[in-house]
Amino acid sequence: MLNRLTSQIDFQSQALLLRSERQKLLASNIANADTPGFQARDFDFKAALAAATGGTSAAAQNRLGGPIARGASGLETAPGQRDPSLRFATPSQTNLDGNTVDMDRERASIADNSVRYEATLRFINSSLRTMQDAMKSHTQG
Repeated sequence: MLNRLTSQIDFQSQALLLRSERQKLLASNIANADTPGFQARDFDFKAALAAATGGTSAAAQNRLGGPIARGASGLETAPGQRDPSLRFATPSQTNLDGNTVDMDRERASIADNSVRYEATLRFINSSLRTMQDAMKSHTQG
C-alpha cells in the first residue's frame, strides 16, 4: 500500500516539475514575442513525463516523434536536437522578422498548463493528507 502511494506521489511530483518547466518555457516565448528571429519552443508533455518516469525509451519516442515529424500539437523537433520532446513551434502565419511566437497559442498554453499544475498540486496535497490520516491512531480522531 505504501509503495503504491509513494509511486503515485513520485509520479505526480515529476508531473509538477515538468509543468513548472513548461511554464518557464512558455513565459520565455511570450517574453521574446518581439525578438526578431526568435523561435517559440514547447515540449510534448506526455512524452516528457513518460521519459521522466521511465514509461518509454528515447528510441520509442523517436519512432513516435521522429526528427522532423509534426504532430497535432503544431510542434516540430529541431534538427540534431538531443531531447526529442523539446520542439520548435510551427508558425501559424509567416512573419517578416522570423519570430514564430503566436501570442494566442502561448496564452492558451499558459492557461491550460496553469490549470493542470494546480490540479496536480491538489492531487499531491490530497494524497499526503490521506497518508497522514491513515497514520493517525483511531484514538486521535
